[in-house]
Amino acid sequence: MTLPVETTNRDGVLRICINRHEKRNALSMATLDAIAAAFDGAASDEDLRLAVLTGAGEKSFAAGGDLKELASVKGEEAAIRMATHAKAALATVRNFPLPVVAALNGDALGGGAELAMACDMRIAASHARIGFIQGKLGITSAWGGGVDLMRLIGPARALQMMTRIEVLAPADARAMGLYNAVADAGMSLEDALEAFIAPMRGQSPHVMRSFKAMALHLRQNNREEMDRLETRNFGVAWAHPDHDRAVERLLNKTRAT
Repeated sequence: MTLPVETTNRDGVLRICINRHEKRNALSMATLDAIAAAFDGAASDEDLRLAVLTGAGEKSFAAGGDLKELASVKGEEAAIRMATHAKAALATVRNFPLPVVAALNGDALGGGAELAMACDMRIAASHARIGFIQGKLGITSAWGGGVDLMRLIGPARALQMMTRIEVLAPADARAMGLYNAVADAGMSLEDALEAFIAPMRGQSPHVMRSFKAMALHLRQNNREEMDRLETRNFGVAWAHPDHDRAVERLLNKTRAT
């Protein structure tokens, strides 16, 4: 049986890999739970310095929610339950007591972009794009990523990304402040990642925890109200006929190709 997540812990670095490349690393609830469990299980390891979250393959870091699973979510209340469940999983990543680096092996779209934003830093392969494309389905962000995006790049640029359904190329994402580093053309993501985290490896674990604690305090300040607003708006959007029509258009397009 293939596990949805593979975890290693070596030389002070926790590595968590979403292992559903045949599904473009789609984020089912079971996959999100496995990610949360991996972070939870390592939180008290006093030898850790940082964590790296990545995906299998080269096409997708995470393509978003699992469409087959999401098809069973009907109505506003069910949508809110689903969003709350997923939001709790991403909060585990966000609240991890050490810095978390997302290593984007491929595109981070929709819910995948939200997962990337839950991390503290993002390193991207030379082809790895990022986009909050939820508007294509007539819905909003749901898992806390909209809040993270607004706080990182400001409401004006975040609104630009979400309302224009922009999928940013790596250079544009770095210029906007979403990516901390991008692999050069011909450079592997692993080499780019290792170059980025090399200085972190020499830090004392307790110092890394202190750095993260300060960042997390600022990141979480007055967050609850924004999270509630995001979840409530998502539930309304999910139950709106516009969402059903958008899903049907997408399915028709998929059937025609």
